[in-house]
Amino acid sequence: MSARPTASATTSVTVESAAAESVTVESADPCCAAPLPVLGRDVTVPLVTGGEVTYAALDYAASAPALQRVWDDVAAYAPYYGSVHRGAGYLSQLSTDLFESSRVTVAEFLDCRADDQVVFTRSTTDSLNLLAKALPADCQVFVFETEHHASLLPWQDARVTYLNAPRTPRQAVETLERALADRDPYGPALVCVTGASNVTGELWPVGELAAAAHAHGARIVLDAAQLAPHHPVSVRELDVDWIAFSGHKLYAPFGSGVLAGRADWLQEAEPYLAGGGASKKVARRSDGGVDVEWHTTAARHEAGSPNVIGVYSIASACKALTDAGFDALVSRERHLIAKVREGLAAVPEVRVLSLFGDDAPRVGVISFVVDGWNSSHFAAALSAEYGIGVRDGLFCAHPLVRTLLGSDPQDPGECGAPEAEPGERSLNAIRVSFGAGTPDEHVERFVRAVRELVVDGAKWRYHTEQGRCVPAV
Repeated sequence: MSARPTASATTSVTVESAAAESVTVESADPCCAAPLPVLGRDVTVPLVTGGEVTYAALDYAASAPALQRVWDDVAAYAPYYGSVHRGAGYLSQLSTDLFESSRVTVAEFLDCRADDQVVFTRSTTDSLNLLAKALPADCQVFVFETEHHASLLPWQDARVTYLNAPRTPRQAVETLERALADRDPYGPALVCVTGASNVTGELWPVGELAAAAHAHGARIVLDAAQLAPHHPVSVRELDVDWIAFSGHKLYAPFGSGVLAGRADWLQEAEPYLAGGGASKKVARRSDGGVDVEWHTTAARHEAGSPNVIGVYSIASACKALTDAGFDALVSRERHLIAKVREGLAAVPEVRVLSLFGDDAPRVGVISFVVDGWNSSHFAAALSAEYGIGVRDGLFCAHPLVRTLLGSDPQDPGECGAPEAEPGERSLNAIRVSFGAGTPDEHVERFVRAVRELVVDGAKWRYHTEQGRCVPAV
């Protein structure tokens, strides 16, 4: 169905979603049976042993494939693409309306408070760096060492306290409470915490951590990059002050992200980027300088031409997930998690990495190591011999993976770049991750491949080339 733009007698314009008339929750193709169809579900890849196989994309935690509905919506809008906030023409007005209505959609998806702001950024990393630049003077920041680098590293210009990895959700709350009790009670403070680990998939006690933060006069920002694609996220219910996530993990890989939450710190801070769109009024002074009046709305931190396609894709994904129903999505994902965990548990050489234990609730993200295998070698064999795409390395969460592997902080190891030949021990792990576009066959093939590689070994020879383990030619 093509987009049908409409315009009212005023400047209000809309684009009709390509998926507005019907919502497909199940694919009719058995090999693609998944709650939400994604692009690439029919892509075939060559095997080093000969032949081709349908690609099993099991690296959702890095970048999830685009939902078919997102792609269709973007394609329907593309002919009507125009400048945002900048033009009087029809397409510009239509694009501006689409951009701002997407802001409303995201706010609804996150169940934001009435006075919250939704700022569009490039990614979770960009969102948290924006918030870091907006911290009040002398702000104290508390962050667990278990965070992804996107939420671990932006705070280095502040007074930051890194908290040790907890081994239970209760310990996480107690650790934070002790740290906050010892802080300067008169200055501003911020807690940064993940909603779901990008390494173990385990859910963190966000609501309890938010309550602890507020009880001690601190605010809290939630890194929901791994949570939002898998579970409903309510700013009100969790009582967090801000939430950050990326479109490319929410089935909308077009270069946009979100920072949503309280407006005051953002309004009082200097613009994240100086330029057009962020400025409300600019005038030359008599002394030759320039006076600038900055916007106090979300535009203050959205300088430059907005990524309307990226923003619209996020809104489309939000609608698709909401229409599919998170109850059904969570239920099916638990089914896939159980399949993978049961399959890995049946292989004695496999050790699954966990902070909170086997019974901890989690999303579809599981990391593990295999005795006698370099993890990069194992991941390369999964790809070359079975057509399965997973991640290996330290997952941009180096302190956490080191803790889980029981390594010394100074042991060599680098995210995604093995330092050992196949068969040699190295400081890295394997991560399998999946979501709403994953058919059962992909996880079944993965479990079977793990078992066969451990029992029979690889069918091909591999070597390290330019930092990656690859099949030998």
